[in-house]
Amino acid sequence: MIKKQLNTTKAFRFKRFARKSYSVFNSIHKAVTIGVLSGCTLMSAHAASAEPAERIAAESSLDTIPPTELDEVVVTASKVNLPLSLVAKQVAVISKQEIERAPVRSIEDLLNYVAGVDILQRGPHGVQADISLRGGSFDQTAILLNGINLTSPHTGHYSFDIPVNLADIERIEIVQGPSSLVYGASAFAGGINIITKKDKESNAFTKLESGMHGLFGAEARGAYKTGSSVHTLSAGYKRSDGYIRNSDYKIANLLWQSSFDINGSNLYFQAGLNDKAYGANTFYSAAYPSQYDDTQGIFMSVRGETNGKLKFIPHIYWSRHYDEFQLIREGTSDIPAWYKNHNYHRSDVLGMNLNMQVASAWGITSFGGELRNEGILSNVLGKPMEDTIGKYTKSDNRTHINYFAEHNFIWEKLTLSLGVLLNYNTAVTDRLDLYPALNGSFRATDRLSLYASWNKATRMPTFTDLYYTTATHIGNSDLEAEQSEAFEAGIKYNHPFISGSLSFFHMKGRNMIDWVKATPEALWESRNHTRLNKQGLEGGLNLNLASWLGPDQPLRTLSVGYMYIDQERVEDELISNYTLNHLRHKVTAGLHHEVVKHLTLSWHFRWQQRVGSYVKYVDLKPGERVAYSPFALLDMKANYAFPRTNLFLNINNIFNTTHVDFGNIPQPGLWLSGGVSIQLQKKSE
Repeated sequence: MIKKQLNTTKAFRFKRFARKSYSVFNSIHKAVTIGVLSGCTLMSAHAASAEPAERIAAESSLDTIPPTELDEVVVTASKVNLPLSLVAKQVAVISKQEIERAPVRSIEDLLNYVAGVDILQRGPHGVQADISLRGGSFDQTAILLNGINLTSPHTGHYSFDIPVNLADIERIEIVQGPSSLVYGASAFAGGINIITKKDKESNAFTKLESGMHGLFGAEARGAYKTGSSVHTLSAGYKRSDGYIRNSDYKIANLLWQSSFDINGSNLYFQAGLNDKAYGANTFYSAAYPSQYDDTQGIFMSVRGETNGKLKFIPHIYWSRHYDEFQLIREGTSDIPAWYKNHNYHRSDVLGMNLNMQVASAWGITSFGGELRNEGILSNVLGKPMEDTIGKYTKSDNRTHINYFAEHNFIWEKLTLSLGVLLNYNTAVTDRLDLYPALNGSFRATDRLSLYASWNKATRMPTFTDLYYTTATHIGNSDLEAEQSEAFEAGIKYNHPFISGSLSFFHMKGRNMIDWVKATPEALWESRNHTRLNKQGLEGGLNLNLASWLGPDQPLRTLSVGYMYIDQERVEDELISNYTLNHLRHKVTAGLHHEVVKHLTLSWHFRWQQRVGSYVKYVDLKPGERVAYSPFALLDMKANYAFPRTNLFLNINNIFNTTHVDFGNIPQPGLWLSGGVSIQLQKKSE
């Protein structure tokens, strides 16, 4: 009877999921909500009494930025949005044009083409991939949507369970290196901020795609402008029968966004739903090839921004994630008698922050605070509950409290940023930590700039690190927070024909968390097992061939990238499941060119060599320890453009290369797909 109740139909669970999504799971959340709503009310009052827009614009913080920089892409690599050339950190930007040309079906697939990003892919097309930056682990990367931190406290495996389709994205910003001051404590190795399109006029978009292995995809997006507000709604669905046994998937996304202009100030609202169900062949243990995951994620946020010399930018956000993990998928034959129940988890994040910015002749000062509460209900993770809630018998909860201050000195040739984050976490008693950040950029010429930075960062263990104990894993509730210190220096060059960058970095880490074991037969254990020293370099070069060679020849753009990491492990020789299996070398290249009028091809190449090893399973039993092998992949997208319609063909892994990103999980070989997209735009009146 109990099992029957736990295995209710998908429709019933979705209704219950949606109904529960509007409840706040403890009294702290209620208090925070009241506080932030009060802050938003004050902001609205400030906006209502704001000065005329012309004067506000003249007195805005942009007055401190040199006029030659105002046309550049503005990025979020500090507490203040700055043009890319003024930022004293390595920031990779993927534009919407690059996204449209790429032969990909998810953000995770797209990030594979960035040299500084390591994608440990379990399932393709957004099923599941671990994203790491500069040799860090997937739990050390903060994932944000329009500046809202949606990183999962349950496990970084689920941080990309966000309801965004590729057609929604304006650009993706990848900030390399520790960024706790900018994105919060979870940005231990950096952060990835997904920026969605800000529509100015009413429009509509739709796309259909099909291909090998039963692939089907559909997207629809519409924007409606009325008065001083714009509202967009996006929906997407994709499925596949899978490229190997038990690798099928179904993924659905729904995203709603609204923006309001209130007397020169702005109010932004966004809410979304992500629903995934997929075969997880050997995802978490090669001994069990019939694993299955069924997840749902929902989030909503409100962000305000006033204008003038003193700006107020309040945020409130909430996200909830449901996960039903089946070690042995329902319907599998010969289920062993010892397997009695699936794993059920519900994680919640509620946060609010206030960023205040003051512009002066000396630059821009930013200060404020953030409160972020993270909780989990589970039948596996957490501490035993006195009163159970349905299938949930365990729970845990913690709150991050951050105070920050940063000042950006902006002169004609020099930008200097001084900042500090004061962090307290309720899970760590009697401890208040400071994380400073010092970043500087010198513009030697209009095209050439030099920069250097020094940052410290921290990361709390996930609830999986703390509590996940099964037949194959042993959690550790005594784990300490990770700590790091990083130095970086680099050079940037920007010209209409050619642009590029080269950076050198060094990081020292202690209390590093990883799942390790001493022998192939042992269980995986989570430990603060080692200290790490790593150094490396990252570079990239982009050529605008159409501007350089002229529009009459077929070549359009060429880009190349390279990353090298040398990582020294100071202590033990344990087998590592994550942290120590880092990329040593990664080379990327992309070429976009025209074949005939309206027909273009985009080629994407990558070669990578991973340091580390994994235990190779044979007949579901652990065998020898095998080193990762280097591999090269080539993808291509052909696109034929009509005035408002595009026909496209994707060919991934053209040479059908056998490879693994994560041990024992073979990745797809040759995969063909194609489709059509249609864009409708309402003409401006």
